[in-house]
Amino acid sequence: MNEITISERAKQLLKHLVNLYIRDGQPVGSKTLVDEAFPQLSPATVRKVLGDLEDRGLICSPHTSAGRVPTTQGIRFFVDSLLSVHPLDEEQANRMTQQFDLNQSTDRLIAKTSSVLSELTHMVGIVTLPKCNHQLLRHVEFLPLADNRVLAILVFNERDVQNRIIVTDQSYSAAELTQASNFLNQHFVGKELLIARQELLKALNFDRTQMDSLMKAVVDVASKAFVRTQPQEDYILAGQQNLFANPLTSVHQLEKIFNAFTQKQQILHLLDSCLQSEGVQMFIGEESGYDAFREHSVITSRYTIDGEVVGVLGVIGPTRMRYDKVISVVEFTAKVLGTLLNPDK
Repeated sequence: MNEITISERAKQLLKHLVNLYIRDGQPVGSKTLVDEAFPQLSPATVRKVLGDLEDRGLICSPHTSAGRVPTTQGIRFFVDSLLSVHPLDEEQANRMTQQFDLNQSTDRLIAKTSSVLSELTHMVGIVTLPKCNHQLLRHVEFLPLADNRVLAILVFNERDVQNRIIVTDQSYSAAELTQASNFLNQHFVGKELLIARQELLKALNFDRTQMDSLMKAVVDVASKAFVRTQPQEDYILAGQQNLFANPLTSVHQLEKIFNAFTQKQQILHLLDSCLQSEGVQMFIGEESGYDAFREHSVITSRYTIDGEVVGVLGVIGPTRMRYDKVISVVEFTAKVLGTLLNPDK
């Protein structure tokens, strides 16, 4: 799109046409442009420039309307070449960060982030769950249950708490399980979960009869509890109802996008592709390659934990949106979430 060359006058007319279309949602005629932004130009001159923009595929005339609307190419040119994006001001930034509870678990922070994105943009907020390659053990505790079952409470990366019920080889008292957890907390805190498990399983090479009761308990409970689990959900959505507020979206198109949310493959492929690119990424209309998003734009940014890219967040909304505002919100939210999830914070 950046290869398209148009005159400065054409750029200004296109910029105002897109802004008016975003504001009103109606085709923009030459008279409207003259009245609102270019009183020094004649309607005939404006019509000629609009004709050139239409020939280049940047605008089009819907149906028999005398006005024009921007095409996907026109919005892309507008975003890439004509849009000014400013960071959130201090008051907006503070208001956003105050909505988060620093003591929440990762899952709750992800859900809150999705809600905040939706509330600020009045669109669909979406956040993928972190794809963490490392689960650093911070604390472990075991509590006895009935029938050789044990509740394992594992804390990872400062804030993630997982409760797992395991079945052990024999019954253990509360005192024995406390001894086992104390041993693990003393020797394995700060280690990656699977590394800790591998080191423990080496103990199985020894004759079990030569182990004392403490080590038997440690190996038994830890080998079953120290297993990496995958999140049940791939991403968290918020504000799907906002899609109904766009009068330009057909019921048929809404059905397609809600099916995409349910089936997940298309949107996951789209979001995963954003993991490889820095900064804010945008798919405007058919740029996504999926018919379900043909009438919508997807704006995303990566978020990191301890310098490692672990997920993507963003919004899904109509192609007729305030791109400057949405880009600023998405960009800032990615920085906030990365800060909140940073284990060194």
